[in-house]
Amino acid sequence: MIAVIDYKAGNLTSVVKALTYLGAETQVTQDPKVVRSASKVVLPGVGHFQATQLLTDLGLTEAVRESVAKGTWFLGVCVGLQWLFEGSTEAPDVAGLGHFAGMCERFPASFEGSELKSPHVGWNSLEDVRQDSKLLRGVQVRGFVYYTHSWRAPVVNSTAAVTSYGGPFTGAVERDNVMGVQFHPEKSSSVGLQVLKNFVEL
Repeated sequence: MIAVIDYKAGNLTSVVKALTYLGAETQVTQDPKVVRSASKVVLPGVGHFQATQLLTDLGLTEAVRESVAKGTWFLGVCVGLQWLFEGSTEAPDVAGLGHFAGMCERFPASFEGSELKSPHVGWNSLEDVRQDSKLLRGVQVRGFVYYTHSWRAPVVNSTAAVTSYGGPFTGAVERDNVMGVQFHPEKSSSVGLQVLKNFVEL
């Protein structure tokens, strides 16, 4: 069973729909016990990083920490990926899980002398796809995925794919059983479905 964490931060229905389409059994939950007993956990989310404070308030941060420590597969989507890092300048007082080092930061106002529009919305390509990535198995370099975000995660050792917009940022991150994607797999056509399928089949 895949526990899909509900912390009132959008795109939940579309993620559940995509997982169900792929044959996965899902349970939408705010219950730490359900998270602890699930075989896999998905944390979707769009919007403000501040919303992730609810995860701590409901005891879900600790439940996720315990689950991943015992090897449960975890996938964060969009804000869910950002939460895997130490935090975000969007809500400096709200701590992330801290599984990956670094802070998420807003796109710069300009890049290489030109104005940079924010949010970054639309299709963009995945570069430097890590060959050993379980999550991105079968995904081609320069495969296109759909983004909509104003804050981005830094490129780190565990980055599994990079996207460039105002400089490089982490499009996907993966270390052992903990994974995240900044793009929306449920809106990313065949590439996005492949990513979700890979996760479901782990």
